[in-house]
Amino acid sequence: MSSGKREKVINTGVNTRVIHHKGNFSQETGSIMPPIFPTSTFLHGNEAGFDYTRSGNPNFRILESVLSDLEECQFASVFSSGVAAITAIVSSLKANDLILCEENLYGCTVRLFEQVFKRFGLRTLWIDFTNSNLQEVIANHKPSMIWIESPTNPLLKILDIERICNISNRMQIPVVVDNTFATPLIQRPLKLGATLSLTSTTKYINGHSDALGGAVCTDSKEWNDKLNFAQKALGLNPSPFDCWLITRGIKTLPLRLERQIKNASKIANQLADKPIIKSVRYPFRNDHPQCKLAKRQMALGGAIVTVTVNASQAQTYSFCKSLRFFKMAESLGGIESLVCHPATMTHASVPKETKLKIGINDSLIRFSLGCEDIEDLTADLDQALGIIS
Repeated sequence: MSSGKREKVINTGVNTRVIHHKGNFSQETGSIMPPIFPTSTFLHGNEAGFDYTRSGNPNFRILESVLSDLEECQFASVFSSGVAAITAIVSSLKANDLILCEENLYGCTVRLFEQVFKRFGLRTLWIDFTNSNLQEVIANHKPSMIWIESPTNPLLKILDIERICNISNRMQIPVVVDNTFATPLIQRPLKLGATLSLTSTTKYINGHSDALGGAVCTDSKEWNDKLNFAQKALGLNPSPFDCWLITRGIKTLPLRLERQIKNASKIANQLADKPIIKSVRYPFRNDHPQCKLAKRQMALGGAIVTVTVNASQAQTYSFCKSLRFFKMAESLGGIESLVCHPATMTHASVPKETKLKIGINDSLIRFSLGCEDIEDLTADLDQALGIIS
């Protein structure tokens, strides 16, 4: 169930708003933290209008309210995972519709499009959205939807969201931006013209690696109605407990992200000085190919660093496994630092030739920086790099 029209809180900062969010369904008790409503059904005719948790729950509504306020938009809809949020959007399309996709998307997005929805007649075309002839490509293909990420996973390409949206909006083509890597604190796609801003709330929004969730924010009532229908009709709803955890986690998002970004910037610079490191990709480093765009479009550089090492896959694996504080695991955005080998983990389902074409090889590593002491993280990297140097 949607959070409804957002009532903007005047003269308060983001730290204050995520902590003192409106509406917690605890007026009678005075509970500082909102309670959990682990009920499957509700008494008919209740004042809040709930009937069955698949189509709405107080914990959904609380989280949606916080997210729409953070995104500065009218509506937010929450789902059981980022993939469920993707499913909700795509389920609004029909057979033979074409989605024009950035060629470097999250591996599970690619798998969902190519191995699931393709069987129902949905078409996809994968292109490089940094190309200068973008307007011509969009006009020639006339897609039903455009799907992008920025920064992309895992290559950290920065796409010009405003330019893409200006072109698409003139043609009345909805644009979906996966904003998981940036979060609304760094980048607000809706303000740049996007129709839908998608995020895996599993990642930075929750930040503690203990809950799954997804969300879609929009200023379009039509799209909000479609998303809420999908939540109910397809059973894409989250659990009340996960929503409660994510609501709790989001209260420290600004604090966590500030520390994570500082760590990421320092780690990117440290790794760039290592002879065994072939390349470092971080949006706010001057050697990033879209650095100027990143600094114009994003408030900060984010907390993901991607590197390529001068090493074989076996050596790269050995490096990842030798790290002490960077745990080798899927996901990102938590308070703990993680290291990932995209070719065999997040993008394992993507055909090898496709991975190589876009630059995901066996020597590519993705770091998600956490909140640990930077001295411990740098020492950890040094000892692991020493093993393969």
